[in-house]
Amino acid sequence: MTPPSGGSRDTRQRLLEAAGEVFAERGFRDATTQEICRRADANIAAVHYHFGDKEELYRTVIQYAEERAAESAPADVAPGAPAEKRLRAHIESFLVRLFDEGHPAWLGKLMAREMSEPTPGLDVIVQEKIRGTYRRVEAIVRELVGPGASSDDVRACVLSVQGQCLFYRHCHPVLTRLFPERSFGREEVPELARHIVRFSLAGIRATGRRARKSGAG
Repeated sequence: MTPPSGGSRDTRQRLLEAAGEVFAERGFRDATTQEICRRADANIAAVHYHFGDKEELYRTVIQYAEERAAESAPADVAPGAPAEKRLRAHIESFLVRLFDEGHPAWLGKLMAREMSEPTPGLDVIVQEKIRGTYRRVEAIVRELVGPGASSDDVRACVLSVQGQCLFYRHCHPVLTRLFPERSFGREEVPELARHIVRFSLAGIRATGRRARKSGAG
């Protein structure tokens, strides 16, 4: 198979960026390939040539968005590092990704729309990205909570960690109105991360103590 030329690759990239904008603004159902091609300054047949159809274009955009987010702030810690250090690295990395202003402007809006109006593209995200992240955090929590904790205990702790991070992003408009002296933005990530780490470690360890006490009784 002949590899795509530089011009072809450029067209594909423009289509991805334009499609991200249109899907974020209009949703999958109301977005049209005509508008996407117009914004990408591409021939109307370009979507079919590069992606086959609108459904495959959307799935590719979702994957592209998630890859861009993951590349922006990899968790810089060795797999064999202590669990507490791995938890801190995960929380810092996740917050940076959530507040990264270097993303395309449409990325956050598209992901928010996918959560409120899920499409089959969300299945791809869950299977290829989110499930793996969950398993990594689950392993960290299980190590921290110690023996005796149930799977439900571990799951609740993992979701609590993730939920604290997501709260600062999704409730940002409310927070800045409640506390106008604070930005709750990218520059505050280190402070937010320290709090979430301390709070989460205290909760995880308390969960472990309760589980062991219950088992001993």
